[in-house]
Amino acid sequence: MNPQHDHRRLGRELDLFDTDPLMGAGLPYWLPDGAVVRHELEEYVRQAERAAGYRHVYSPVLGKRELYEISGHWSHYSDDMFPPMKLGAEEVVLRPSLCPHHALIYRSRSHSYRELPLRMAELGGMYRSELSGVLGGLTRVRSIQLNDAHIFCTLEQAAGEARAALDLIRRAYADLGIRAARYRLSLPGEGGKYVADPELWRRATALLEEVLQGVPYDAVEGEAAFYGPKIDVQITDPAGRESTLSTVQIDFHQPERFDLHYIGADGAKHRPVMVHRSIIGSVERAVAHLVEEHGGAFPAWLAPVQLVVLPVADAQLDRAQEVVRQARARGLRAEAYGPGDGTLGARIRAARLVPYQAVIGEREAEGDEAAVRLRDGRRPGAVAVDGLLRRISDVVGAHGAEL
Repeated sequence: MNPQHDHRRLGRELDLFDTDPLMGAGLPYWLPDGAVVRHELEEYVRQAERAAGYRHVYSPVLGKRELYEISGHWSHYSDDMFPPMKLGAEEVVLRPSLCPHHALIYRSRSHSYRELPLRMAELGGMYRSELSGVLGGLTRVRSIQLNDAHIFCTLEQAAGEARAALDLIRRAYADLGIRAARYRLSLPGEGGKYVADPELWRRATALLEEVLQGVPYDAVEGEAAFYGPKIDVQITDPAGRESTLSTVQIDFHQPERFDLHYIGADGAKHRPVMVHRSIIGSVERAVAHLVEEHGGAFPAWLAPVQLVVLPVADAQLDRAQEVVRQARARGLRAEAYGPGDGTLGARIRAARLVPYQAVIGEREAEGDEAAVRLRDGRRPGAVAVDGLLRRISDVVGAHGAEL
């Protein structure tokens, strides 16, 4: 890997995130600029999900041990879970997954076939008991903020919902300026790691194969979730190392374990299918990949600072600060770097990762203009400030990868 693009180095150099031994390994904290990137990414996902018909929920990061015994996590996944905590006569566990909670939320109300598909989404915390030796930066952590969703639907709707989830993933990758390295159909392997129900595996696999028609993919044994097969969207870092960012899964197991049902047109109870999907996977891994993919030069809509205003001399400082106020009134993240921060050349270099720079000298201040410099090296020259701010707002609002 080019060390210049290692997200662990860049994350600290750009003040995005850090760790502290008193907080613990694998438990990074987010600094203000990193929190901006994370917030914008989360809001983008929520907006995309709302537009696609998802409803958002919140659920607690703790659950009784019994919950994970029902879901199958305790018998198939406990090595990756933190040990139970005593709470009076009960034992509670930091959750390793959101799906059992969403199954309970679905089960808490009766549902008609007319409500299906019911799309439930959450950006929620979960915890994995990773060994210290595998922890690193944001890619392997113990505290995870997961972009998760579960679609409860009829058997006839399942393939269409899974296909629509793949479309959401593709659109998000385009807006984020990243690409999928390959698609993988992850199947069970040998051993007792997987739920033993060959018929459920066969049905779920057949549906995912239908979803992947026309999409080149590799079928790989031993990479499935313990309860069902999944489509993994694989990415590679600058060193060529591959990992999973996004997933789509079809699950017949948990609807059965939690006795989920809906009332069909015939008035009888029917078992829904549960489609699990994640557009960007964990926020931590997504940000790590974005840092490495873009070298810290994020798309304008994600950039911690979108516009830096550079007065040539102290005489233009008030005007520069007024431009910053106008930009912030439009919802843009803008800062003024004045002569007290160094020479104009030094300030331009310091702001090299900012998408837009607006230099204001004596002539620009008098004409309500700014000499514009784009991060990619283009210099459109002097333009009206109002027009510049309108242009930046349009680019940011469109979530485009281009300036």
